[in-house]
Amino acid sequence: MSTLLFVNGTLMRGLKLNANLAGATFLGEFRTAPKYRIYSIGDVHPGMFEVADGGISVPGELYDVPDEVWARVEAGEPPHLYRGPVELADGRVVPGILFPREIAEGGGHRDITEFGGWREYWFTREAGAH
Repeated sequence: MSTLLFVNGTLMRGLKLNANLAGATFLGEFRTAPKYRIYSIGDVHPGMFEVADGGISVPGELYDVPDEVWARVEAGEPPHLYRGPVELADGRVVPGILFPREIAEGGGHRDITEFGGWREYWFTREAGAH
């Protein structure tokens, strides 16, 4: 068996945890519906959650993930991240990686929504322009 998985952080191609998706099929770059916010969780990974107002369309990647690959992905995920429903810009709802809003907002984490996505934030941070 396999499942679709939308990723918007360190699991994306070229980033730190992408190797955990080895054996999954990359289906392309996609965007969420414009109803999510993103926080930098300790500058280690993003935390994305749905909001009623003030959200953006978050860029990410969609994969077809076999069960055995999902087990590896899940084991390698940082604390509090979980698989939940994510609405894509095309209206489909697929499983994605989400983070609890109350922990993102209440934990002293930085709101990086203005950057447009994790990759954009990370490149700006690495360039020293944060």
